[in-house]
Amino acid sequence: MINSIIGVSIFKLPADLAAKLGWLSPVSCLLAGAGILIVAGCVAEVSSRYTESGGLYLYARDALGQFPGLLVAWLTWLTRIAAPAAAANLFCTYLAQFFPSLGTKQAEVLTLVLLLGHLALLNYIGVRAGQRVSNVFTATKVAFLLFFVLSGALAWVIHPEIRLRFEPPRASLRDWFSATLLLVYAYGGFEGALSVGGETKNPRRDTPLALLTALAIVCVVYMAVQMIVLALLPAAGASPRPLADAAARFLGPAGAFAIAVAALLSAYGYLSANVLHAPRITLALAEQGDFPSFFGAIHPRYRTPHASILIYSSLVFVFAALGSFQWNAVLSAVSRLGVYGAIAISLPVLRRRRDGQAQFLLPLPHLFSAAALLFSMVLLTQMSRSELLVVGGTSAVALLHWLLIKR
Repeated sequence: MINSIIGVSIFKLPADLAAKLGWLSPVSCLLAGAGILIVAGCVAEVSSRYTESGGLYLYARDALGQFPGLLVAWLTWLTRIAAPAAAANLFCTYLAQFFPSLGTKQAEVLTLVLLLGHLALLNYIGVRAGQRVSNVFTATKVAFLLFFVLSGALAWVIHPEIRLRFEPPRASLRDWFSATLLLVYAYGGFEGALSVGGETKNPRRDTPLALLTALAIVCVVYMAVQMIVLALLPAAGASPRPLADAAARFLGPAGAFAIAVAALLSAYGYLSANVLHAPRITLALAEQGDFPSFFGAIHPRYRTPHASILIYSSLVFVFAALGSFQWNAVLSAVSRLGVYGAIAISLPVLRRRRDGQAQFLLPLPHLFSAAALLFSMVLLTQMSRSELLVVGGTSAVALLHWLLIKR
């Protein structure tokens, strides 16, 4: 779950937040984390009822019916395509820092083919191979971020000459909403790990604990990274590579080089996790009879959903090749908020069943449900026209799909 949440955006996000909120940006990490934690609480109780694979789609389908389940499935799939596409865009940007000849559009497309193609192959030949890659890059990514935070804090203590003075920020309400929307993208992704619930040992017990623990760890990491960047990097909001530029001030060129390498590893690890998790969404849909049966095809030798893996990897490539980091990131956030709203509605519906299936129970579930729904709906008002068109088009496809199934 940590690997699914902490993506390459952490190597760019501090600059975007600093540009909007300045020295108040660490507070936005905490507030957005609190909002996501409310959503995660709803997800934790709902997920503790199930042992099957499928994640949020399965929960919404069981609680609200076939069409809401299909709508959640399509929006989840859109989210899990757009978010990794944004990570792939940043991977190409950082790689061009080391190899300037890769800065052209043609070279970027070739890089995307090689990057996504070999990740698809790893997961095509077995879930264990994909999981090993995911675990290795999770450990590497978190280690680099901890090194950045600890060395930055030490430099702040022993080198007072590099400290920056606090400057009162000027932030509007729209800036706060915009920053929170970016953080929804940064905190999102935990739901991807839920899609392999049926392949874990005791999902009803372990999933809620893993979910809440991962979000708490990520919140601390995001706030710490944001504070180090603000305290040590002048004009942080204008930096294209805030962590690398900050590291250059207190670690020198070698530190900047190490952080840039960490950004590449982070993007790679994030993509590997998503290529592992996301195809299980369409696998679950096909197993329920809600998607064409070929999405549920299992390779006779490797026992993997090879058709889903190949289709998913191809779509991530298309979004990354045709879009940009910012467009894909915001699209991922707004589609994810629609899914969170559906799960918030599902919580009281499932609680009323009183069947004793849930192994994790929230206090005041209706309050959690209402707060999560309000959080999602308010942020959805920040959608631009282009995101509205894509999300609306996806919803229309879900409706058409449901009507065809009914016939």
